[in-house]
Amino acid sequence: MTEATKKTAPKSAAAKSPAASAPAAKPAEKKAAVKSDSVEKPKAGNKPNALQQPLQPSPELSAVVGEGKLARGEVVKRVWDYIKSNKLQNPSDGREILADDKLKKVFGKDKVTMFEMNKLLAQNLK
Repeated sequence: MTEATKKTAPKSAAAKSPAASAPAAKPAEKKAAVKSDSVEKPKAGNKPNALQQPLQPSPELSAVVGEGKLARGEVVKRVWDYIKSNKLQNPSDGREILADDKLKKVFGKDKVTMFEMNKLLAQNLK
């Protein structure tokens, strides 16, 4: 045997062994189970983080998401629901939002990217 075949022979034998591939699959399954278990709702005594903090939307934003205090994530969700229900995404570029009259008051522009939208929504939350 040459040096090249000696080096590759053990690797191919290890790759074909079912015992070598089985232990690798088990840790992956454990990791998936750990991830799903690690995401928990905050306990009753814990203070909400910045994304869970209820904020008052501006009057212009309230016309889109509704009255009352909402968490930042809920505001974004409701704005996306409004955008999708009124088909305000640009058909040629889904990242772009074509504002209607209500959203123009919130955004201050006719067209906004989805990345700009979050920045503009933050300006309308207190």
